[in-house]
Amino acid sequence: MSAKKKLKLSDLDFNNIGGWPQNYKIGFCVLVGLLILFLAWFLLIKGKRDTLRGLEQTETTLRQEFEKEQGDAANLEPLKQQLAQMEQVLQQMLRQLPSKTEMPDLIVDISQTALSSGLSNELFQPAPESPKEFYAEKPIALRMVGSYHQFGAFVSGVSSLPRVVILTMHDISLKPKGNARSISASNPLELSGTVKTYRYLDDKEIEEQEQAAATAAAPPGTPPPPPAAGGGA
Repeated sequence: MSAKKKLKLSDLDFNNIGGWPQNYKIGFCVLVGLLILFLAWFLLIKGKRDTLRGLEQTETTLRQEFEKEQGDAANLEPLKQQLAQMEQVLQQMLRQLPSKTEMPDLIVDISQTALSSGLSNELFQPAPESPKEFYAEKPIALRMVGSYHQFGAFVSGVSSLPRVVILTMHDISLKPKGNARSISASNPLELSGTVKTYRYLDDKEIEEQEQAAATAAAPPGTPPPPPAAGGGA
């Protein structure tokens, strides 16, 4: 009996796969199936896994943001209460400042306090006041001459006035008067510059200021807002 000839891969005709031996056809189908599975995994499953990892990272970020916002929301009500208390304290402090009607008398009191302390008012010139958000400041250009102790008495006298008086100094110069070269308790001193004192704005003034700001910010041609009803002085 003659030995059966062994078939080599080079002997296979890829144009006639149906004529291959059975075991070669099965092996070829298995290889094609594995190739299809690999391509399907590479094109579909691998891309989905990358998308899944991205979604997991997004979920982690969103969860952290949610937990942070949830914590902020839990603290929101105490913060609102604290803000309301601070606003109430601020209003009480503002009410201790002079009012609009008290301001002229206050200016006179400051000038008289300087004179009663022994200071010489060479210049005491109030300027127009400048309204701010909830208060108004009034600059006073001054030049006073006196001793070290007289200036101390003046500061003490202002602090003891019935109303709370706030004086802030701007471009202030304190120097010896005349030919003196040094500041001492015995030499006369000259204080010159600008001080500012403050008063609170009443409700009507604040409303008028808000309306003026709204009118200035409105586009051209916009009708002005109606005046606020009521409002006390």
